[in-house]
Amino acid sequence: MTRRRHQRDPGTSQMLSQRQLRVGELVRHALAEMLTRGAVHDPVIQSHLITVPEVRMTADLRLATIYVVPLGGRDAQAVLAALERNKRFLRGEIARHINLKFAPEIRFRIDERFDEAERIEKLLRTPAVQRDLDDKTDDHS
Repeated sequence: MTRRRHQRDPGTSQMLSQRQLRVGELVRHALAEMLTRGAVHDPVIQSHLITVPEVRMTADLRLATIYVVPLGGRDAQAVLAALERNKRFLRGEIARHINLKFAPEIRFRIDERFDEAERIEKLLRTPAVQRDLDDKTDDHS
């Protein structure tokens, strides 16, 4: 007997279905491919390398929240505004690349997980934390 693995949506306590995860990946790959080949004719988008780390789909697959990160995190708001300006074109292209009954509405968000991970990493390297970690290892010796 096989068990289906589900992933929790970090924003809610709901479990994401396999279908939501699969369609999110299809949307992510379609958008990343369009950005890579320069299909969007916008100077801001063309002048930045944009990573699409995740796409979260709603349960009915009608809304895709697309998380993006410009390389180095620079000009994040300008990139987000450019993607919003080109949302209609991008939605149409995504609909042509993936086979769904309805083309999902799309919304863009800046993915801040990398910034948060860096902040935690810096905290862990502070002298106070290092001292506490050293104290703990001395206690167990």
